[in-house]
Amino acid sequence: MSPVVLSLQFLAGAAAIGCAGYVLSRSAESLARHHGWGHGWVGLILLATVTSLPELSAGISAVAWVGQPNLAVGDVLGSCVFNLLLLVVVDALQRKQPMYGAASATHLLTAAFGVVMLGFVTLSLLLAAHAPRLFHLGVYSPMMFAMYLIAAACVNRYERAAPAGARPDAASTIDPQRAWRSFALAALVVAVVGTWLPDVADRLARALGLSHSVVGTLMLAAATSLPELAVTLAALRLGALDLAIGNLLGSNLFNVVVLAIDDAAYVRGPLLVDVSATHVGTAVTAMTMTGLVLIGLVLRPQGRVLRATSWVGIGLVAMYVVNAALIYLGAA
Repeated sequence: MSPVVLSLQFLAGAAAIGCAGYVLSRSAESLARHHGWGHGWVGLILLATVTSLPELSAGISAVAWVGQPNLAVGDVLGSCVFNLLLLVVVDALQRKQPMYGAASATHLLTAAFGVVMLGFVTLSLLLAAHAPRLFHLGVYSPMMFAMYLIAAACVNRYERAAPAGARPDAASTIDPQRAWRSFALAALVVAVVGTWLPDVADRLARALGLSHSVVGTLMLAAATSLPELAVTLAALRLGALDLAIGNLLGSNLFNVVVLAIDDAAYVRGPLLVDVSATHVGTAVTAMTMTGLVLIGLVLRPQGRVLRATSWVGIGLVAMYVVNAALIYLGAA
């Protein structure tokens, strides 16, 4: 099949994921208002889990069916970097007040866990060949899952303890059953299309002569991050800034869990043993970008560079460009 046809298939799948992501955002916002859930927690758990379904289904498909572990790991870590780049979009669209000045303190905790978990992924990549095994799994996989559960519990406890915590909207006319149905249908679309995309990406990589590390980290990661983009834009349109930020930061935490699940699906042995060393650079980039976001949430910069975004946003863009160049040059 020609690269043009494959590219059109890839774009069609990406568009379907983007539309489903918009429905997810609207449904999650409705459920949050009806049940009185905090936007930070909804973004971290409800939205982040579902918008990361493409990474999950793409990763399982890549390791179990396509047999390309570099595609799976590149997709997960590349999505982490791409999600952090989307925070620049959020900042640029917040015209009345810079994003970091208006964001909830809950995101400090989520970003801090992101630094810790991505740091653990980096160590796991470096030491994978020497790490103990649990059957065909690396010992790091159950530890990744445990760290996510701890992060989710801590964020939930922190947000519930906040004095301005969310309360159920007694006057709400929202039909929760309808909202859950819309949410479930959109999640199904995301999962199905996300399972199909790795095969298209694999064939496109062969047609273009590109490595699976490049396709997974740059192309597939961007496509499977489209739900996050759609949710972010929809949340900002609804005025739910914390929902948008919580989804992006929370998706990166769940992506670490996706690595653990991919490891379980990769029956040839520990997943991280069989992948390229270039992924270490992507993991370090994601960790550094999360650190920049953490600094922004603490300092809360008010100024904008060229009236577009804060200096934190400039740093995030620079890190993304550097990582993309290193991935391409390393695979050339």
